[in-house]
Amino acid sequence: MDWRVKGAIQKVLGYMPGGSYVHHALQRRAGGLKDFARECDTKIDDWRLMMGHLQQAGLDVEGATLVEVGTGWYPTFPFCLYLCGAGFVHTFDLQRLLKRDMVRMLVERLGWQRAIVAKVSGRRDAELQTRLQSLAHAVERGATLADATDGVVAYRAPADAARTALPAGSVDAVFSNSVLEHVPPPEIERIFGEAMRILRPGGVMFHSVNCGDHYAYVDPSIDQLHYLQYSDDAWQRWNNPFLYQNRLRARDFIDLARRAGFTIELDTSRPSPERLARLDALRVDPKFDVYTREQLAITSIDFIARKPTAPSARE
Repeated sequence: MDWRVKGAIQKVLGYMPGGSYVHHALQRRAGGLKDFARECDTKIDDWRLMMGHLQQAGLDVEGATLVEVGTGWYPTFPFCLYLCGAGFVHTFDLQRLLKRDMVRMLVERLGWQRAIVAKVSGRRDAELQTRLQSLAHAVERGATLADATDGVVAYRAPADAARTALPAGSVDAVFSNSVLEHVPPPEIERIFGEAMRILRPGGVMFHSVNCGDHYAYVDPSIDQLHYLQYSDDAWQRWNNPFLYQNRLRARDFIDLARRAGFTIELDTSRPSPERLARLDALRVDPKFDVYTREQLAITSIDFIARKPTAPSARE
């Protein structure tokens, strides 16, 4: 599909009554949710990668309290964390997007991917199988996420991750996956400020950000650097409520975390030779002159930011 067609359709749906329902139906029929198994397996693998980073940062998920920014249509990360023995997982979404049929499909898919969860968590397969069966039965009878997970997963929507109302210093980790690229920069700043407040001293933020043009996933004629050609005014024509893209570069997320008082312990952002070559063939808008060539070419980043153990002057 031509990316402009997708952008125009989403723009119109954003203004239509019931547009979100139509948009979801289109995603299920012809969009990213058409192949649910593939989509879900990708998210489970993203969770596996996050767990590896958290373990390297010294975070033991067993009994930990975590906060997710952006639940989406089904709670992959919260359910995986529940299976691993997390104490509490608060998952926040601005809109109530959760779909019960997709939650059921997620639990079924987790059964197929049980070996991955077992390997990451170190739990015995029989124990995971028992937990999954219990989870499946609860979801099937229409239980809430909290009831289905013995009170571990709390779904909060509509709710704002920048205003959680959680007690200060009560959380071990705050995380998101492919969310921050869709959030306006002032809101990211507030989310990071709230994370600093609710994290215990020494607690961590983990964010995985896909900071490339998402229209490239539907239109093979463009790539993930495509949107760097446009001024803010020109890009506003294609930005829409269903696929808002802030066009921040990887460096910006690191800078925002540092300004909130975090120290950066992991930054995976690196430019690939292919992206650099593609960038050299692109006419980049002057808006992006503040970045180096390497910074512009980076289209993804995983990073861990830690709250200092001693209070800073800003707290």
